[in-house]
Amino acid sequence: MDSALKTSAPVRADLPHLVTPLPGPKAKKIIDRDHAVLSPSYTRGYPLVAKRGEGAIIEDPDGNRFLDFNAGIAVVATGHSHPKVVEAIQRQAANLIHMSGTDFYYECMVDLAEKLARLAPGNGQRRVYFGNSGTEAIEGAIKAARYHTGKEKFIAFLGSFHGRTLGSLSFTASKYVQRKGFGNLLPGVHHIPYGNCYRCAYHLKPETCNVECLKVIEDQLFRHILPADEVAGILMEPIQGEGGYVVPPRKWFDELQSIAHRHKICIIADEVQSGMGRTGKMFASEHFGLEPDILALAKGIASGLPLSAVVARPEFMSWKPGAHASTFGGNPVACAASLTTIELLEQELIDNAARIGAHIMDRLKTWPARFPHVGDVRGRGLMIGIEFVKNQETRERNHELRDRVEMLAFDRGLLVLGCGPNSLRLCPPLVVNKDQADFAVDTLEECIAVATR
Repeated sequence: MDSALKTSAPVRADLPHLVTPLPGPKAKKIIDRDHAVLSPSYTRGYPLVAKRGEGAIIEDPDGNRFLDFNAGIAVVATGHSHPKVVEAIQRQAANLIHMSGTDFYYECMVDLAEKLARLAPGNGQRRVYFGNSGTEAIEGAIKAARYHTGKEKFIAFLGSFHGRTLGSLSFTASKYVQRKGFGNLLPGVHHIPYGNCYRCAYHLKPETCNVECLKVIEDQLFRHILPADEVAGILMEPIQGEGGYVVPPRKWFDELQSIAHRHKICIIADEVQSGMGRTGKMFASEHFGLEPDILALAKGIASGLPLSAVVARPEFMSWKPGAHASTFGGNPVACAASLTTIELLEQELIDNAARIGAHIMDRLKTWPARFPHVGDVRGRGLMIGIEFVKNQETRERNHELRDRVEMLAFDRGLLVLGCGPNSLRLCPPLVVNKDQADFAVDTLEECIAVATR
């Protein structure tokens, strides 16, 4: 708390301002009540109690203001309580909140489906299925792939996160705690290394490893374990999220698509975290020329309201009425929020994500040279990962330092969270401005200096 409580400089509404030790007395009471009644499965990195939000700022019950570089876990793309999104929600709620798009028709569902079909990477027609969450989008995507192909096996990637319901959990390979204790999961899911050399199990030459790993795995997996003609789909994140904000090179995607096309395997892109403008393009797939057969969306799609979408080539939505549905998916209020969110993204926020993301990366690119414990900085747009290591030569992971920096940042009014074994993620709302970006970078530099003294 030392420097964080000094208020000699003028107080700015768009920057943090701490007025009590953390957590404050009101926040502490809420946390105590929470611990008595809420599920212990929830993960809380630090004692933040959110009361209200505006733009990239969160305020707690004690009047402390924080700069949110989490965006509600990459959800509030347009910032907290964007006035245009709030207006759209209020207008729709005053007219109709729910009737169930599974059984009846909403114009706003059609409007949103048309919009998403138009925006999806690649050419050709698309069909859209609506759910409520990222894990529901993955469940819908894998069911659609199975239904269309008549096959039941899949390929997924180590380090991936696709959700926690039993079907999507079968693909998740981020942390064992997410899978431990739940018994048998969906059979037929085979995990292989993701496209980043230093974590590769095959230890090939760094300059060829990303692509060669896919070739080796194609040969070994299909030759000895998994017949290619039994594989319904390959499920992947264009930029791995919880796995560490890992960004493969373009050639990795080219080879992945080549393998899929050779063996007539569906590509499912999980853009739950990387989609909706976060990377400086509407979808991260666009950075790499990836044209998925099925696209899974959620998080930033409706600026905080529960909504998800599966956007697929028509042949992958060949299922019959009743084969898959959702009572609340495509709720009119969530659709109204999403339509306004997309409008704001197209008007200005995707460009802002690209511009501010480039500014942050320009400042961070010197960190591996300046800080011996920063092993790598990577990302696209406002999806940026900072990796902490014990030694840059061996790249031994340093999750203790990452966790220490995360807590020190909270004590200074900056909200960040970890991802992967040893990385810190920066994923602010796409409305973040340059001064806020500089505050975040300056604060993290201070935290690293303090943590490594």
